[in-house]
Amino acid sequence: MELLTGQTETEQTGKALAQENPPAGLKMRSTSTASECPICRGTGWAFYDENGYSYARECDCGIRKREALGKKLKFANIPDAFSDVRMENFRHDIYRRQDSQMVITKDCKAINWWIDGIEKMKAQGMGLYLYSDTKGSGKTRMAASIANDLIYRCGLSVKFATSVQILNEIRASWNREEGMTEHQLLDDLSKAEILVIDDFGIERIKDWIEEKLYHIINSRYINRLITIYTSNLPIERLEYDDRITNRIKERSFPLMFPAESVRDYIAEDNFACLKAVMAS
Repeated sequence: MELLTGQTETEQTGKALAQENPPAGLKMRSTSTASECPICRGTGWAFYDENGYSYARECDCGIRKREALGKKLKFANIPDAFSDVRMENFRHDIYRRQDSQMVITKDCKAINWWIDGIEKMKAQGMGLYLYSDTKGSGKTRMAASIANDLIYRCGLSVKFATSVQILNEIRASWNREEGMTEHQLLDDLSKAEILVIDDFGIERIKDWIEEKLYHIINSRYINRLITIYTSNLPIERLEYDDRITNRIKERSFPLMFPAESVRDYIAEDNFACLKAVMAS
């Protein structure tokens, strides 16, 4: 399966829609099934003919909004494990150390401020750089929470991928006859409205890797497109050359995450739930 699938929907004009689905007047004849809207008959558009003029408007049933949301979620490719995480349900209490709770509270405050000002952030091309040298500190969960909020709350198009996924997909494009070419992959990653790159900086540095990442990051830098990174390293410790790191520094708010892994705690909570069920 290719990394980049599910392109965003192109809206059709009311005129074209009216040609495909001729208006039936204000009192529309329904041929809908029980699961279809009796007004739009599942098309998402209500068609009218008033005073000799035909027109269409989006139906109040909301089917087109739901379809658009479904396409955005498919395009985003957020891992299933994080499909329901949001900023509002990000758990602070899972961190057991007081200093960790203080850090994550400040991080959440900064991230919510960033989301609330997303239009300004888009105009400036300002993203986020979430880092901690402790694995399992919640960076990926937070990045997915941000991505979901941007989709559900802000109606934006987001692409979520690990750096390894990106590089593997580019490498695979070299030897296949079908599917997306390297140029198409780089172009789509460069043009995504918001791109989340998870586990950035863990790959072994090679010339071709730096070249491809620079292509993506520089294109997004030039066009002021938001990129969100998670990494085990602060920006200044990344092993990429200055062309890459300087652009990340200029267009990202760095947020240090707690030096505490929560994966073991989550596993303990899950096991405690299982024990409670078995004991009941």
